[in-house]
Amino acid sequence: MSNTDQVVLVRPSQTHLTKQQLPNFEGISARSAGAQGLCMHIVVIPPGGKAVAHYHNGYETALYVIVGRAETRYGANLEHSIISEAGDFLFIPPNVPHYPINLSETEQVIAVVARNDANEQESVVVLDDAVR
Repeated sequence: MSNTDQVVLVRPSQTHLTKQQLPNFEGISARSAGAQGLCMHIVVIPPGGKAVAHYHNGYETALYVIVGRAETRYGANLEHSIISEAGDFLFIPPNVPHYPINLSETEQVIAVVARNDANEQESVVVLDDAVR
């Protein structure tokens, strides 16, 4: 059986801090499972927390909010806003600047994130603080 015929189990035990400055539990990626066209992980936004403004160069992002409520600011000048909460799906097209904000000061936001980029952090482009 070749590596491409193997089913891979990933059981994350700790978070790592992303370029977006949020803790992630890495799930499926090129590094963890040999994926070639996607990644999937869990992002945690601490109470009152937010990511730095960024975009994913050439890649789509889909999120499913498990717990909490977040505002995502997006657009060329981060001029648009959408609120997602537990049970919502969110789609972010490639190259769209954005950043999420946890709307609670007491509860975290937890979401499953999937992207058609197996090397998830390599396509992240952090924007200058002046953009927000």
